[in-house]
Amino acid sequence: MAAYLYPISLAALSGLMVVLERFFPWRPDQKQLRPKLWSDVIHLVFNGHFLGILLAGLAGTWILPHVDRWLGTQGLTDAVYRNAAADWPLWAQIIVALVVVDFIQWCVHNLLHRIPLFWEFHKAHHSVKDEEMDWIVSFRFSWLEVIVYRSVLYLPLVFFGFAWEALMFHAIFGTLIGHLNHANLCLLYTSDAADEGVEVFVTVVGG
Repeated sequence: MAAYLYPISLAALSGLMVVLERFFPWRPDQKQLRPKLWSDVIHLVFNGHFLGILLAGLAGTWILPHVDRWLGTQGLTDAVYRNAAADWPLWAQIIVALVVVDFIQWCVHNLLHRIPLFWEFHKAHHSVKDEEMDWIVSFRFSWLEVIVYRSVLYLPLVFFGFAWEALMFHAIFGTLIGHLNHANLCLLYTSDAADEGVEVFVTVVGG
């Protein structure tokens, strides 16, 4: 069941967004079935947190055992604090993971906007045009950006021994926030930002 938890959660959250946008839209004239929706569906499937969870599993099974042996031979096991979070209670792991990951994500996002080479990959996310800003565009990313994001977010968590439940909570919660931040919904914390976001996206892409 654990292996299917994220796909089930992604489907459930996505279905919830469809219903909410249908009955509580911020821009009532915006169509849910729009051009290029199929492209965003593909982005949703391949650019979700699947890669992060996969990387975490691969790292824990195939990479970190070799790292542990190398640290042991070099006498660095205690100095590096590998698995430092493993003994923390789950609630503490979840809170720390959310705060740290959010900060790392902010740093990466900042670099994506400031460094021209990185912007070339990130601008796909800012290709949203008027009448397209809805929940599903939250995963409109270049595949290379997804690899970078998921690697810098999930691999440190695995290295420091965060529980699988903490990683899964981050994946599901991050998906929910991403959906809400882009949704065509009349929410107090997104309503004004949503319209402004469309203008910013179009302005940035159009120069």
